[in-house]
Amino acid sequence: MRELKYLNHYSEQTKIQVHQLIEQKRLETHLTKKYPFPHAVKNDKALFSYVSDLKNQYMKKTPPLSKTLFDSKINVISNALGTHSFISRVQGSKLKSKNEIRISSLFKSVPEEFLTMIVVHELAHFKEKEHNKAFYKLCEYMQPSYHQVEFDLRLYLTHLEISGKIESW
Repeated sequence: MRELKYLNHYSEQTKIQVHQLIEQKRLETHLTKKYPFPHAVKNDKALFSYVSDLKNQYMKKTPPLSKTLFDSKINVISNALGTHSFISRVQGSKLKSKNEIRISSLFKSVPEEFLTMIVVHELAHFKEKEHNKAFYKLCEYMQPSYHQVEFDLRLYLTHLEISGKIESW
């Protein structure tokens, strides 16, 4: 049986079901049936607007975003789906903070639910630095189906690894 590195912490029963989908060559069909359409956010300006809207809807009291962009340097398969950074600088007598979110360019052509999940995850880090109970509760608040979409995104990454190519929706 092939190792499912994106699904390591899931139960053996879940992994068996995923292996069955893979063996029956139904994993891609399963995903495209569930998420048939890609999102419409295709450039950095649209991404900044998309992320800002989510931030303003759910996290009004956090400092404003400085930058949000698709980053082709993020290696999804071995590193991360997106990154967030916080930079604090003293300017005169004030402390200025700069918040940035970078999303892997791989996610320019995926379903909106996947993009939202990644954005929600990175936004949640603005309030909760660690992946703890409060962090995941905040993610669920912003995207009630967060855990299911995260699982499905892991299935998508598994599909990419198996096929050896980047699929676009």
